[in-house]
Amino acid sequence: MSWNLGDIFDTLGAAVPGESAALLHGDHAVSWAAFTRRTNNLAAALRTGGVQAGDKVALYLRNRPEYLETTVACFKARLVHVNVNFRYQADELQYIIDNADAKVLVFAGEFAEGLAALRGRLPKVARWIQVDDGTPLAPFAERYEPLAAEGEGAPLDIERSPDDLFFLYTGGTTGMPKGVMWRSEDLWHAIGGGGNPVLGEPPVGSLEELDARVRARGPGLRHLPACPLMHGTGLFTAFITLTAGGSIVTLPGVNFDADELWATIGRHAVNTIAIVGDAFAKPMLRALDARRDAYRLDTLISIISSGVMWSPEVKRALLAHHPNMICYDSFGSSEAVGFGASITTASGESRTGRFQLGDKVKVFTEDGREVQPGSDLPGFVAHGGPIPLGYYKDAEKTARTFRVIDGIRYVIPGDWCRVEADGTLTLLGRGSVCINTGGEKVYPEEVEEVLKTHPAVYDAVVVGIPDEKWGQAVIGVVELNAAGRASEDELRRHVRERLAGFKTPKRVLVVESIGRAANGKADYAALARLAERRVAGAAA
Repeated sequence: MSWNLGDIFDTLGAAVPGESAALLHGDHAVSWAAFTRRTNNLAAALRTGGVQAGDKVALYLRNRPEYLETTVACFKARLVHVNVNFRYQADELQYIIDNADAKVLVFAGEFAEGLAALRGRLPKVARWIQVDDGTPLAPFAERYEPLAAEGEGAPLDIERSPDDLFFLYTGGTTGMPKGVMWRSEDLWHAIGGGGNPVLGEPPVGSLEELDARVRARGPGLRHLPACPLMHGTGLFTAFITLTAGGSIVTLPGVNFDADELWATIGRHAVNTIAIVGDAFAKPMLRALDARRDAYRLDTLISIISSGVMWSPEVKRALLAHHPNMICYDSFGSSEAVGFGASITTASGESRTGRFQLGDKVKVFTEDGREVQPGSDLPGFVAHGGPIPLGYYKDAEKTARTFRVIDGIRYVIPGDWCRVEADGTLTLLGRGSVCINTGGEKVYPEEVEEVLKTHPAVYDAVVVGIPDEKWGQAVIGVVELNAAGRASEDELRRHVRERLAGFKTPKRVLVVESIGRAANGKADYAALARLAERRVAGAAA
């Protein structure tokens, strides 16, 4: 059968117990009955004023219930979700909203002043819808709340298509953000098709089976995306829980606060959390170390991390606080879900960067040959399952990333890896930041993980800078713990004792902060420029 997420949420609206929570945000709760009614009203309201199926709706919001209400309303209305990074400045905002051809912009009041100055550069936006966050209504905007609260709340009487689109713009760490185009049906299968990959629950085969499963099970799990919903890790994990009839819990704080997280987990009996590596996990661990007795963790089943490496030492320490949970590493990207997975429990540990290969995943050399297990030959990981159509308005990048090999269409985002003799995959790093030093390839994440095992190091990034002798020089950039002390020579020795000599950084520079973004990722290009200036200054 064909699938459409609008039809799926119509089915869930009838099957999930109406009184159970769909969205929880501080003191505010939206029941499934209210969620269904509000998203139906909003979907109908969005389809007025000349807005038609296929038009783009940009969401300029932090984590809050209205983000998911608007996204589901887009599915129901056959409109296209466009995520907008709330940390972007004017030129970046103008680029992404204009590039997406957004006709509707749903935004929080806190961003109204900046948008007022930008309106003249966004002529395609016909409707400005402001979410109430306690700020005055902008003179150019209409209120969100009446659109969601007023109306019959009935499902839309429209025929939807499996080809209806969903856009997810990439973070732009390797160039300008790119709009990844997902068909509704492919996205549904990519997020598990009604199953839960963390819990080993299989997908469903029909809307009737989804209805029966949800009615038999009752309310689903409660999931807290600690990372932004504007990025794939937060939003896709939220979809997995919502499409199983569960609840999404969001944190009201503007910035990530580990104490707020742990208090919310106990307050709302959260079952699963989504994070992005150590940028979230280390503050979470510090908060538990300081006040473990203040927090209730007994409902927590798993912590899911995706996007960057997650240190084994941090996982072990978190498991010491709560041995009954699972630490789940998911290897994916905006362009594909399910490249691989790694599970760590209190009784067993997976090596950093080692993943069990996902279904329909292969590794190819640059010239298209499949890498054989145990060959020690690096290659690009490729996913041949449900994948996007490509990048919006960028045929050249689409052709480079989405390739047909032996008659099968794969997405190849650029992640280098090895296939071990047992068939597992060892992630080496993104090809775009791979360092070529004296003819040898150095994958930054491998060196970063070794640097982070030094007791004085809180965070680390490894970059390459131009070098007359080596072509590129490997440079470590580290952020030390609050009381951490380590010399540059000591940190270089720490790496040399564990990795080949050519992987040892020529310099290790200490910075006050790595400055990771809200999605936990580092700006490699900016850090490389910083390293180049620091090294050149020292030489002068």
